[in-house]
Amino acid sequence: MKSDPNRILKLIPLFAGSLGGILLLINRFTTLQLTESQARSDVLGVILSGVLILVGLIWQQIQPRSPDAVTLMGEEGIEFDPNLSDVIKTELAWASHLVLTNTVTQAFVLYYEDKVLLRRGILGKNPQVTPGKILQRVLETQKPVYLVNLTLYPGKIEFDYLPENTQGVICQPLGKNGVMILGANVPRSYTKQDENWIEGIADKLALTLETFS
Repeated sequence: MKSDPNRILKLIPLFAGSLGGILLLINRFTTLQLTESQARSDVLGVILSGVLILVGLIWQQIQPRSPDAVTLMGEEGIEFDPNLSDVIKTELAWASHLVLTNTVTQAFVLYYEDKVLLRRGILGKNPQVTPGKILQRVLETQKPVYLVNLTLYPGKIEFDYLPENTQGVICQPLGKNGVMILGANVPRSYTKQDENWIEGIADKLALTLETFS
């Protein structure tokens, strides 16, 4: 993930306040005779420097760094179910390419009617999908599940078909018969717009699979 482009800007108040305080201190020690007007100016300068330093510190607290991306473990590739028709292969290839190139998704798995139809991106060691509690819930409720930080989820072993250091997962239903599983290399990385867009892609795939299967 790219670093924060405003990082330097956020540090300016902290640096300016610190520099101003140091210069005021030097000026005070090098002044042989202190006048009342200079004393008042020094007090005002100290206050302004303190405010700048405080603003800089607050910015560091309320605007935390974005989570860092990791390199997912595994080989990059694409694997289709050999029994798929050319029409379905083309549709799956198009959809998976869009998802992989336009979101933070690094691993794409499509599970439909108890079979893995497609694995693409960074491939996990296990080529088979055994639905655990999360996938079963998605199939039963027809509602997507977004695990924002998979490393903190105790049931992550369910996703052993994804790269083992996958950071975030979206399980998007494909009608009543399948699930599209997306793995990201950054936690808390999918936006609401991403989720809506992924849902649209899944609806299109579900229609294709129902029509041509």
